Amino acid sequence: MAKKILITGAGGFVGGFIVEAALNRGYETWAAVRATTSLEYLTDPRINIIELDFSNKDTLREQLSLFIAENGKWDYIIHNLGATKCNNFRDFNRINCDYLKTFANLLIEVGGVPEKFLLMSSLSVMGQGDDDNYTPFKNTDLTHPNTQYGVSKLMGEQAIKYLPDFPYVIFRATGVYGPHEKDYFLMMKSIDQGFDFSVGFKKQMLTFIYVKDLAEAMMDALEAPAAMRKTYLIAEKRGYTQKEFREIVARVLGKKHVLPICAPLWLTRIICWVSEQIGLMRMKPSTLNSDKFKIIKQRNWLCDVSDGERDFNFSPKYDLKAGVRESIEWYRKAGWL
Repeated sequence: MAKKILITGAGGFVGGFIVEAALNRGYETWAAVRATTSLEYLTDPRINIIELDFSNKDTLREQLSLFIAENGKWDYIIHNLGATKCNNFRDFNRINCDYLKTFANLLIEVGGVPEKFLLMSSLSVMGQGDDDNYTPFKNTDLTHPNTQYGVSKLMGEQAIKYLPDFPYVIFRATGVYGPHEKDYFLMMKSIDQGFDFSVGFKKQMLTFIYVKDLAEAMMDALEAPAAMRKTYLIAEKRGYTQKEFREIVARVLGKKHVLPICAPLWLTRIICWVSEQIGLMRMKPSTLNSDKFKIIKQRNWLCDVSDGERDFNFSPKYDLKAGVRESIEWYRKAGWL
């Protein structure tokens, strides 16, 4: 009998690819969505759709109890639900920490604790690293997040780590890109139009993980006995400068001439602040904000991924060039480019 897996946040960019990877592994795959979630990327007839209301504890308890009574508990759960843009810390904390804490405790209460519970966290929990010598982040480094987003993700991590014997695995992923994604797409679109915007004049080392590699790594970690109650940094093993990113994207797009435009940090800070105020007035989170400024000004995003290599043979199949090529092919077919 196939093992059952639940993916929360299944309707989002990363969630759709996790669902696809689970189906490819032969799991009985359940995609957790809200009533208002778009199912645009969840069209495979093998997908089992389930509505879970994380905003209401009593409703969620009832939904989980009913499922377990009728189907038994899930063997694996991947908690991919989260917010990357909010107007205030209260919303970040509610979605990235409180929802997770409630979910985990209800699973214990109703007898639904799985064999493994994989939490999609973020490299942002590490805070600012070594921007002088570019020493890669390690799992043993102390966490000191410097953004509201990073703090909320770390609080979520701590919420499940403190549960006795809870079978967690935590992925601290770097920048995730691929088909359907919109933020890196805007950078690629700008390069397609002949401009490459960067911030700060000091060298910045960027790291990436292609969304399909991330999803496969999740499956590998769930299936590996050594990956239990551990935390992993997830990224392609090497880093790239902004210039290398620009050259790769331009080459794939067939652009011979791209004008690099570098904004000083002081100007970027002002732009982010103004954009944030506009978002607050509109009651809608803006892409550029004070949190985002702290992220884009950081110079070092290199990671030591040896723990994942050791425990579940983590080895991304896509380097940035291959991932960008496949992403751009999708963007063109979808009419985004």
